[in-house]
Amino acid sequence: MSINISRRKSREISVGTVKIGGDAPIAVQSMTNTFTHDVPATVKLIHRLETAGCEIVRVAVPDMQAAEAIRSVKQQIHIPLIADVHFDYRLALAAIEAGADGLRINPGNIGQDNKVKAVADLAREYGLPIRVGVNAGSLPKDLVKKYGVTPEAMVKGALRHVELLHSFDFHDIKISIKASDVLVTLEAYRMLAARTDLPLHVGVTEAGTLYSGTVKSALGIGMLLYEGIGDTL
Repeated sequence: MSINISRRKSREISVGTVKIGGDAPIAVQSMTNTFTHDVPATVKLIHRLETAGCEIVRVAVPDMQAAEAIRSVKQQIHIPLIADVHFDYRLALAAIEAGADGLRINPGNIGQDNKVKAVADLAREYGLPIRVGVNAGSLPKDLVKKYGVTPEAMVKGALRHVELLHSFDFHDIKISIKASDVLVTLEAYRMLAARTDLPLHVGVTEAGTLYSGTVKSALGIGMLLYEGIGDTL
């Protein structure tokens, strides 16, 4: 018995050579757990991920050493690389200049609007997309005060960040909106999918131990994909 799933219509963007959204197949991503500045270990792990079928890889960029290592890592891998940056916008700028194919940021913790603008301007110049990543545990205080830690607060937080990037004429955006609670995550994505045509990266954050994390992720991601929500995972 075949199951016909009608996927949500979304805008298409590109992460390096990989298309996300539109009519493109759902792309599989993973993240390294190495120190990014340890180039041999990072490259070795990415090669294993490539062999397993990973199409896009994300690396942590907690400091300038990691940002600068992206150049060497990129020279030795065959799939697009996304830099995961928090707090310091200068790390995002350095990662772009080092050859990252995309960024994952939370504009709310990058700093003042002018710093977000600097990142958006350079990303547009280099032609790479930004993933707005919102987690239930780091929502803006005003939204938490008004809505609590709820799907509504998560969606409003994500769309607030998107509007900020749009105000800087940046439009190559995808969104992730995650909570450790599967039901909260599901409802947040459903609400978000109804309010924007931007491509969505689906997943469950802080899923827990190997066993519980696998169950939570499979349940959450599986249900969203069954409902036609999700362009990459």
